[in-house]
Amino acid sequence: MDKIKIDNNVFIPMPMSILGVRINSKENYMAVGWISRVNANPPMIAMGIGNHHFSLNGIKENKEFSVNFPAEDLLIATDYVGIYSGKKTDKSNVFKATYGELKNAPLIDECPLSLSCKLVEIINLPSNSIVIGEIREVFCNKAYYEDKNINFKAMKAFFLTMPDNKYWSFGHEIGKAWSDGKIL
Repeated sequence: MDKIKIDNNVFIPMPMSILGVRINSKENYMAVGWISRVNANPPMIAMGIGNHHFSLNGIKENKEFSVNFPAEDLLIATDYVGIYSGKKTDKSNVFKATYGELKNAPLIDECPLSLSCKLVEIINLPSNSIVIGEIREVFCNKAYYEDKNINFKAMKAFFLTMPDNKYWSFGHEIGKAWSDGKIL
């Protein structure tokens, strides 16, 4: 075995997203990398958010939030909303927001893909909370929606890796899930 034992506090590549919430009647945004789809029907998404983050208050207050997936051209703005806390910095004008049926889930116009979510549950952990939301509406820039699929490569989605704290571009297709393994 050529594997070596490493620190157990390991991180896997994570898609970058921007959490949108309303706090005190204003939009607030926060970069989130700890995110995953967690249920098929109804569709649900989960995020790991540090218990100290101001945006968590907006989720608790309104029970609604958005998850927006930025393109590479929004890397600087995405990083900015992750660096500065809404507790001290007004981030309401960083992006242009519109709303779907959920009036406390600001959808970022500049992001190619936005999910409008209703809070299902918050699970409190020692340093973070797992926020689970039901995806109620999805909005995708029509330029990136092809044959009922989102073209993430064309969208130029990007990823975060830790502990090196780097952003990475989306790669290219290498296979077909639930299909290629059938040759074995």
